[in-house]
Amino acid sequence: GYYEYSMSECVYSTSDYSDMVYLNSYSFNKVVDVQFNSSVGKFVGYTEEGVKYAENWNKDQTRLQQRKALVDRFCRHNAQNHDSALRDKA
Repeated sequence: GYYEYSMSECVYSTSDYSDMVYLNSYSFNKVVDVQFNSSVGKFVGYTEEGVKYAENWNKDQTRLQQRKALVDRFCRHNAQNHDSALRDKA
């Protein structure tokens, strides 16, 4: 069989979230084909198929802007909620 999945993650190491990066990876059979990286600002292909996807998706400025906005809307929002919940319990 085939195994296809996508994963979104937020990576940061500072308490003010200034270095926060949103990553959205698309994998096939445990190999990352293409990934959006908010610090790069576009999709990057890592396989022959992934390069084709990245070229196509990078032509869509609306799609890129939506992905870039996820750093604030998804990552920072959830990190602030998560961090404050941890601080309240400490």
